[in-house]
Amino acid sequence: MIKQTLPDQTHIAYQDGELWIEDVRLSDLARQHGTPLFVYSKATMLSALAAYQRGFSGRKAQICYAMKANSSLAVLQVFAQAGCGFDIVSGGELERVLAAGGDAKKIIFSGVGKTRAEMRRALEVGIHCFNVESEAELEVLNEVALSLGQRARLSIRVNPNVDPKTHPYISTGLKGNKFGIAHERTLATYQRATSLPGLHVVGIDCHIGSQITQQGPYLDAMDRVLDLVQAIEAAGITIEHIDFGGGLGIDYNNPDEAGLPPPADVLWAQLLARLDARGYGQRQLMIEPGRSLVGNAGVCLTEVLYLKPGEQKNFCIIDAAMNDLPRPAMYQAFHQIVPLHPREGALSCWDVVGPVCESGDWIGRDRALNVHSGDLLAVLSTGAYCMSMSSNYNTRGRAAEVLVNGSQAHLIRQRDTVADQMRGEILLSAA
Repeated sequence: MIKQTLPDQTHIAYQDGELWIEDVRLSDLARQHGTPLFVYSKATMLSALAAYQRGFSGRKAQICYAMKANSSLAVLQVFAQAGCGFDIVSGGELERVLAAGGDAKKIIFSGVGKTRAEMRRALEVGIHCFNVESEAELEVLNEVALSLGQRARLSIRVNPNVDPKTHPYISTGLKGNKFGIAHERTLATYQRATSLPGLHVVGIDCHIGSQITQQGPYLDAMDRVLDLVQAIEAAGITIEHIDFGGGLGIDYNNPDEAGLPPPADVLWAQLLARLDARGYGQRQLMIEPGRSLVGNAGVCLTEVLYLKPGEQKNFCIIDAAMNDLPRPAMYQAFHQIVPLHPREGALSCWDVVGPVCESGDWIGRDRALNVHSGDLLAVLSTGAYCMSMSSNYNTRGRAAEVLVNGSQAHLIRQRDTVADQMRGEILLSAA
């Protein structure tokens, strides 16, 4: 039975027996907007960003938020106003950045399957560069750029074959992963890129995975990338910037401090020391954090619908489900689940599950809770890869979202209606 505790957060805490986010009582938001409801702390996002900014103080560096973690417009707006660039993986994400006021010149376009239309649009708005992930993509990007009378700026994403020691579904830097150019093919790929008239090589990129909690894989990947930079430049090809990707994990539930991910500024002090030792400390740097900027900034509020005790399992059925919170079903991921107003009395062991018609629709297993029907719960650390991966499965409306800034709570996304979900669908004509 897993005891529920709050992670080490400064902006999500109990006050007088109730759970607050910054200066707003979460139960008030649940009553006002209904549940399920995602609520984000702006202060937590900016605090996470500040750790990276401290780590890069005095360096030539651009932080590009990996927006696949959470692509809500108001969240993008927060990071754009804080000076961030953006790491995108689709044409739709490009349009979201522009709609949120992001600077096109600070956009990096990653992803293994860019279409010609996406490349064309990105070139038209003047993004910073493409992270090219295959030799075939080089040829297509060259053709698209020449058709527009442009030269496409690019870096090549290399696959360093480094084990990030994380879940296999979020590992991206091993030989068996679909991402990047094989380490052994990197130099030849750069030489091909420089021979194509529509391309302009500006950098090198590496991303080995997500939810990484140890510094070792980063140091290993850095050494392999710097070895490649040395070989590429020895061949007469200039590398203007080095992009070390993202992937730093967050604390979902780790009572052992030795297993916690390092703070971003501590991690980068180690990485920059290695960079300096190898003579690349003054090179332009790019990084692409996502989860570590938004993950612990979010909570999902949900109501207990029914309690269903059983011989083998006790089920606590809530109104949030796998369509709202897909990480447990996809990755067997852990999220803390805590009451908004803790009750006195004995705790019981519950599997917290949703109403979707799937056995995989569980949010938490073997949780120690004292709950009644009608109680409100908070699923913690849901700022990343929850709303951005949510769906309308079972014709369930996607949740509303609220961004809290001090004592102000802003509705940033309305809850889906059934009409919203059916918009664009067309009935067959009568026979």
